[in-house]
Amino acid sequence: MQEETINVKEASSHFEDLVKRVASGSHIILQQDKKPIAHIWPVSNRVAGMHSGSIETSPDFDQELPESYWMAGE
Repeated sequence: MQEETINVKEASSHFEDLVKRVASGSHIILQQDKKPIAHIWPVSNRVAGMHSGSIETSPDFDQELPESYWMAGE
C-alpha cells in the first residue's frame, strides 16, 4: 500500500483527488504544523476478522484482582 503525507490545507483543496487515491489503495496521513493528526485508509482494508487469532485473552481475565493490586502504592 502506498503511503502519502499531505498538509490539511492542501488536502481540503484537493479532496476529490485524495478520495480517488485512497480508493485505489493509498493510505493518506493528514498533518498540521508538521504533526500527523489523522489517517485516511481505504475501507476495503478494514475487514472484520481479518486478524483473527492475533489477540489472546488470559483465561482469568474476569476474575477479581487481589487486594495487593489495589494497595500497591502503600
